Amino acid sequence: MTAGWSRREWLTVIGSLGVGNAAFQRALAATAAQMPSEGITPEMVKNAEWIAGISLSDSQRRAVANRLTASLRQLRQLRDTAVGYEVPPALVFTPVPGQAHGTGERGQVQPSPLSEPVRRPKSDTELAYLPVYQLAELLRTRQVSSVELTRLYLDRLRRYDPALLCVVTLMEDLALRQAEQADKEIAAGRYRGPLHGIPWVAKDLIAYPGYRTTWGAEPFREQRLEQKATVAVRLEEAGAVLLAKTSLGALAQGDQWFGGQTRNPWNPKQGSSGSSAGTAAAVAAGLAAFGLGSETLGSIISPSARCGVTGLRPTFGRVSRFGCMPLAWSLDKIGPMARCAEDCALILAAIHGADPQDPTTVTRPFHWPGKKPLRELRVGYFEEKGLATAETDLKVLRSLGVRLVPIRLPWRLASALVGIILEAEAAAAFDDLTRSGVQTGIGNWAITFRRARFHTAVDYLRAQRLRTLLMRQMQEVFETIDLYVGGNDLAIANLTGHPTICLPNGFTSAGTPTAITFTGPLFGETDLLALARAYQEATGHHRRRPPEEKWLPIEKEKTPPEKEKPPLEKEKTPLEKK
Repeated sequence: MTAGWSRREWLTVIGSLGVGNAAFQRALAATAAQMPSEGITPEMVKNAEWIAGISLSDSQRRAVANRLTASLRQLRQLRDTAVGYEVPPALVFTPVPGQAHGTGERGQVQPSPLSEPVRRPKSDTELAYLPVYQLAELLRTRQVSSVELTRLYLDRLRRYDPALLCVVTLMEDLALRQAEQADKEIAAGRYRGPLHGIPWVAKDLIAYPGYRTTWGAEPFREQRLEQKATVAVRLEEAGAVLLAKTSLGALAQGDQWFGGQTRNPWNPKQGSSGSSAGTAAAVAAGLAAFGLGSETLGSIISPSARCGVTGLRPTFGRVSRFGCMPLAWSLDKIGPMARCAEDCALILAAIHGADPQDPTTVTRPFHWPGKKPLRELRVGYFEEKGLATAETDLKVLRSLGVRLVPIRLPWRLASALVGIILEAEAAAAFDDLTRSGVQTGIGNWAITFRRARFHTAVDYLRAQRLRTLLMRQMQEVFETIDLYVGGNDLAIANLTGHPTICLPNGFTSAGTPTAITFTGPLFGETDLLALARAYQEATGHHRRRPPEEKWLPIEKEKTPPEKEKPPLEKEKTPLEKK
């Protein structure tokens, strides 16, 4: 059964058993590989004890050796059984232990009252940069049609993608069909709401039947998934128009994908950051009204900050991930990226809620606009060296009337915890890649996946238990505040599932955006978005546009053209021949 096993195979199965530390496992695997026909012997266990820093009796060695040899056969059987990427583990993370799953009240949502009537701008460029809530009013009052708006964005996607490298698949035929349907319904008085007829883009880990879902990685470049992601279904139900699939760094890391590096519209010589790279670039450049991104550890917040858009990472479990690439089951989240907080609220209203196909999801009320006066909000800020909230930001917050409260976050173990948990779950999700020897076309993941095999099951579960303590500590923080500003909290808030919004907060001397973040309590998006909206109205940074004259094509490595045009994609353009 074990004859002919290599050292690597022995190391894989021994590591997965969680026996000893990594050094002990390597020593045991090296010895086992030299005696493939006998399985693991007590002598092999003894020879590995010194490097592990443990001491076993003869009877303990025999027991360990016998159990390991039997377990190797079981593990070989498990590894030989196919399991698709869409299959999650039989464990479900919840940021609120004991919370009820399933359906409940969704809340009441409508656009915030307009301060003045919305009129169609004189130029198409101005029209392209309008926020969703203003485009919605133009569509509702039939000052512009969805087809007209869709054609405008399709033209801009074609024109500027060679410089920004943000498009994987242009979905022109689908978009025009959806836009025509929206116009017919609006004309007939069947207005679905503020997203009806609004064009959007989807990060290319969101599945849509009939089109490739590439995950930004060469091994999946021609992958087609039959599912339609729940978020895509819900946006269709709201009447939104899907324009394109946008780029992401390979397997949701960074901004480098098989088509090149997605660029920052404010400085095309700079990457857009990632991994929601293409969505951030497209929204910032006025190539779509809004988009969806995903975050495991910074993939909405980071590109939003770099590209100067408003990005919302909702509470874990607020939005379904069904039909979206899994990277880390207990960390992945889907959220909107748009021009302002008001837009994010309208998009969240359409996509949130329980989904039986994603067992982590719940329905919790989301009301918009919020009714709590800003003066009643307690906003945490930081005084620690290196983390102190900027006085200019505090000045704006004081002008809004909020109460400022100094706080500290439980940073100590967060980075270590998120490293162990994310690596272990990602390596499990893409185990087939590692065992088949794939090392190229997946960015830096190959070494991460190999390294994660040295994490034991015991270490992973200990990390999850410590995560529970971190969640309790964060619960204590929110007993004294309603939300906080800044904090360099990507590791903490992603582990605990708290929602964060990122918005533009000025510009560097080089003319590129800076950003500010606000983080709220679990399922506290209403107050979070209300403060973000007020901050944006007070500062106006989100209204500035990037310099289109800088969008000249950047030299990039050419990739071979597509060999054929797959079914249902006759609308492909040179955008895909990257």
